[in-house]
Amino acid sequence: MAAFDPWDPDFLADPYPAYAELRARGRVQYFEPTNQWLVPHHADVSALLRDRRLGRTYQHRFTHEDFGRSAPAPEHEPFHTLNDHGMLDLEPPDHTRIRRLVSKAFTPRTVERLKPYVARLAGELVDALVRSGGGDLLADVAEPLPVAVIAEMLGIPEADRAPLRPWSAEICGMYELNPSEDTAAKAVRASVEFSDYLRELIAERRKEPGDDLISGLIEAHDEGDRLTEQEMISTAVLLLNAGHEATVNATVNGWYALFRNPAQLAALRADHSLVPTAIEELMRYDTPLQLFERWVLDEIEVDGTVIPRGAEIAMLFGSANHDPAVFRDPGRLDLTRRDNPHISFSAGIHYCIGAPLARIELAASMTALLEKAPTLTLAAEPRRKPNFVIRGLEGLSVAVG
Repeated sequence: MAAFDPWDPDFLADPYPAYAELRARGRVQYFEPTNQWLVPHHADVSALLRDRRLGRTYQHRFTHEDFGRSAPAPEHEPFHTLNDHGMLDLEPPDHTRIRRLVSKAFTPRTVERLKPYVARLAGELVDALVRSGGGDLLADVAEPLPVAVIAEMLGIPEADRAPLRPWSAEICGMYELNPSEDTAAKAVRASVEFSDYLRELIAERRKEPGDDLISGLIEAHDEGDRLTEQEMISTAVLLLNAGHEATVNATVNGWYALFRNPAQLAALRADHSLVPTAIEELMRYDTPLQLFERWVLDEIEVDGTVIPRGAEIAMLFGSANHDPAVFRDPGRLDLTRRDNPHISFSAGIHYCIGAPLARIELAASMTALLEKAPTLTLAAEPRRKPNFVIRGLEGLSVAVG
């Protein structure tokens, strides 16, 4: 019987059989190692993401003591200061205020204007891969594309971009289940360095504004929208982390899935009009973000189980995206799947604000690879990252020609 064990390499290699076993056992189960309630079914995950009795934070209503929780360790404070002021970990009214400002940068018209830039950059990256006869799809295409796009939007100079991905990776380590002290120390260091850099950049933009999101947030603050400097810093970090982490992993997870399903890859190569549905299906089939957490602010009941205030719920996106109650033959990769209500971008007030941009980036890199590297093959079996929550590969070695 497949076991849910987020630290077991066999589970990490293929968690989907364990999810099937979880769904068969019921709609909610307590998982003692992380002190969380696991929710594996699509209908429940979708409903709970929209349920205002749950929240990404509880500090807008309760102290740590009121909520039966311990305050974070003082040595971890730089990470929590950075994390807790980003809109992903805020609830209304702060979440509403910040999201309203940031959403101006992600309007359909703004995102549509980025299409030529994204397509050109994707083409240049793939051209370089082809000239080299192959390489690491993660390092050569999947990472540089979304990092460059979000850095461009934020107004981070090209010369300053090298540390962005390492900072992001170390900060995101804290989103795994029960992170180690070493992981926490790296996240704290990255939080301090990234925050210090952005504080200097904000000071420069105050003196010389540009046509970028950071300048726009400064202007909004100056006009009385009450965006603090910490909120600006946390928002910029969140947009960089969320703006590329899922796209990077969706790219490499997706191409690895295609290489393991050659008939589907052949169909895609024969008909590039499948790209839009292929992107949605690949995000469903091997979900980049496997789990999303919520605090129980007011007691709720799921299938007769009462979950008390102060508990934490872990919504299993990967399991929900393989729920046979919603997806026909969910274990089969079907790039023509039309009815595909996957929840890889979450739902409710915390629905991914950058989803339209992520889709443009994924389509641009996939189209460039199909057109410029039609004989792309897997050169070596990849190693999976030892992570559960953020699911990805260490690299994806490919050959061209």
